Amino acid sequence: MSPSKLKIYLLLQLLLMFYSLSTVLSKVASGLAFPSIPFVLYYSGIIGILGIYALGWQQIIKYLPLTTAYANRAVTVVWGLIWGVLIFQEQVSIPKLIGGLIVLIGVVLYTTADANKKDSAANNGKEV
Repeated sequence: MSPSKLKIYLLLQLLLMFYSLSTVLSKVASGLAFPSIPFVLYYSGIIGILGIYALGWQQIIKYLPLTTAYANRAVTVVWGLIWGVLIFQEQVSIPKLIGGLIVLIGVVLYTTADANKKDSAANNGKEV
C-alpha cells in the first residue's frame, strides 16, 4: 500500500473515531432533562459532529471506493466499545470483545482484498 493510500486510510479512521463521539454525546444527553441547557448543548454537539463528519466523508470518498470506505464504517462499533470503557466505565464481555475482533478482521480482510484486486488489475493493465 502506498504512503498516500495509507494516509487516506488513517484519515478515514480518525474521521470515524470522531464520528463515534456523537454516540457518547447522545448517551450523556439521554440522561438529561429535556429541554435543559446541558441537553441542548450536547445535542448541538451531536449535530456539529455529524456536520463535520459529512464534510470529511465527502472528501474521503474522493480517494477511496465507496464500498471500501463504507466497509470501514463498521469500526465505529469498536470505538463504541472503547468509549464505553474509557468514559462510562462499562465492562466489556467476552462476546462483545469477540464481536469487535470479528468486525476488525472483516474490515481488514475486505480492505486488503480490495487493494490487492486493484493492484493485480493495475499490473495486468486492466481497469477495475
